[in-house]
Amino acid sequence: MSIFNKKINPSSFDILPFKQPIDRTAIFLMLVLSVLIGLLLLSGDRTAPRVREFTWENKQIGAEDTGFILTFFRPMNHSTVEENLKLEPPLPGKFSWAGRRMAYTLKDPAPYGVTYTVKLAGATDKYFGENNQKKGTPMQPFSSSFRSRDRAFAYIGVQGETESRLMLVNLTSSESKPIALTPKDLVVTDFKPYPDSDRILFSATDRSIARTRGTLNQELFTVTTGLNPQSGSGTQQKYPAGRIDKLLDAKDYQNLKFDLSADGKIIVVQRVNRSNPGDFSPWILEEKVPPRPLENEQGGDFMIRPDSKSMVISQKQGLAIVPLKPEADPVEFLPKYEQVLGMARDNSAAAYVKYNSDFTRSLFILDNQGVEQEILRIPGSIMAVYFDPRKNQDNQVQRLYCLLAQRLKTESYKEQPFIATIDLKKEGTRLVGTIKPLLILPNQLDTQISLSPDGLALIFDQSVTAATPSAADSPRNSGGQSIATSRLWLLPLVDLPADGSPAKLQPEELPLAGYHPRWLP
Repeated sequence: MSIFNKKINPSSFDILPFKQPIDRTAIFLMLVLSVLIGLLLLSGDRTAPRVREFTWENKQIGAEDTGFILTFFRPMNHSTVEENLKLEPPLPGKFSWAGRRMAYTLKDPAPYGVTYTVKLAGATDKYFGENNQKKGTPMQPFSSSFRSRDRAFAYIGVQGETESRLMLVNLTSSESKPIALTPKDLVVTDFKPYPDSDRILFSATDRSIARTRGTLNQELFTVTTGLNPQSGSGTQQKYPAGRIDKLLDAKDYQNLKFDLSADGKIIVVQRVNRSNPGDFSPWILEEKVPPRPLENEQGGDFMIRPDSKSMVISQKQGLAIVPLKPEADPVEFLPKYEQVLGMARDNSAAAYVKYNSDFTRSLFILDNQGVEQEILRIPGSIMAVYFDPRKNQDNQVQRLYCLLAQRLKTESYKEQPFIATIDLKKEGTRLVGTIKPLLILPNQLDTQISLSPDGLALIFDQSVTAATPSAADSPRNSGGQSIATSRLWLLPLVDLPADGSPAKLQPEELPLAGYHPRWLP
């Protein structure tokens, strides 16, 4: 008989489907689960949506931190999120989305010394679409906080125990008394804060050497501030204030002017060979790399650009933009200008000074596209220019803060220094500047000003030179004159009128004797 015609005897199988209780139970459970999954798919996932990550949670932000990101567990209804997101105190900004990630970009830097709260409640998910024909699932209420950096500045003391020492003042702290960062045996001559405010780069001479040979034997050091800003990059090791490390000695070279890159990774210092004064050039210092001269480059004043890849240096034929890193653009010459005074933080523009044949000086703005525009011509001096970090609606620079000096109509040459703003406005393709004096200063041509990183205050000094030369280790201004005393002033900028009317700002004298103040970033 063919096997195809053979009848199968069910009794020949030991186990048949549906005969065992465990099989019937399993099939029943599978049917129940299938029904439940189907009902869940038809009704949607009704668990409340939540925030998965907030990039500024418990962080301390600075002016370079321009926005935060909220990441959700599921796609959200954009309009409900934007309508219900609250920041206290308010920080104007704009929204953008990429999937489940929402970015909030600040219009202006967050004011320093403030704790902010972010709250989101009442937003719904995107399950039913952006048109919100049906209500989505309301999210779990979210609340978190962050804070901006402390409002702090440094200066060089001029009297008593603080004379020629680097001092730190934290205005946000409950005890805003000045702290001496350097010891008495160092005569500090200049300094630059690091971008994280945790350290300060400074030049100084041992006091015993300065008393006999002056301050041309200055060495380069760093000192910790005790501050520990926590931008979004994570936790940094915190050191107490006053820890000093030497970076560069003065054994074979004199160390003159120096500058620190915006990323804090490069130091450029002008050095002169002691045995061969004709050998002078900028040197580059980088972490864990021996100091090296910048080959084939000589010149005078210089400033590292905000990209930290190149610098502007004055030369006989004008100014040159010189690369500091291999990937930077090649050398570019700017023969029209004699001095660079300021640069926008985002490297979008720079302020240059041109000396005119009629003994006036012009201030030019040159953007990163090569477009230049003269915005000021003055019979006097242009001594300092700061770009306001607060931008207009088109994300363009809207204001400059300047230290200027107007020539007086007197028999002998005299200049009247003053602090002013220059409001910038586009008229067609031209950039037009409108100058507004803020504060007239006494005859203090050596005044130093500094704009706070949030753009809300200026700090400046007002020094009085000594009638007779004092000890070689005493504080001196940029002209080498001894400083008898010097006061520090704070000028708030929060009440500047937008309608073009004169500003009515009142400077506040600080109970500090010092000069050369600088805000910490």
